[in-house]
Amino acid sequence: MASRTATPLVHPDRDQLRIDAVLAALGGPVRLAVVARLAAAGPEGELACATFALPVGKSTRSGHFKVLREAGVIRQRDEGARRLNRLRRADLDARFPGLLDLVVAGAHETVAD
Repeated sequence: MASRTATPLVHPDRDQLRIDAVLAALGGPVRLAVVARLAAAGPEGELACATFALPVGKSTRSGHFKVLREAGVIRQRDEGARRLNRLRRADLDARFPGLLDLVVAGAHETVAD
């Protein structure tokens, strides 16, 4: 549940995205599963954090979303008590063409294992 007193969500601008930060954020099966699910939701798809069936506790889940957000992989916004997530496909494709397609294809294999 998103907190009304939470600190503002910070997202790097497109030109601030760094390949090392993006790759580090994508360096785990839980975050890969999040990215694959958001990719499947489509370019305008937004999913609430609570809709992800992840094998981790709530605080760990929040940490994974934070890593993805701060690296610029996802954009988050609060709507009432929910925190909605969207993949930053356009920004990632502009900075690192083809990377997201490779990651999503590989994520399906990793998540299946």
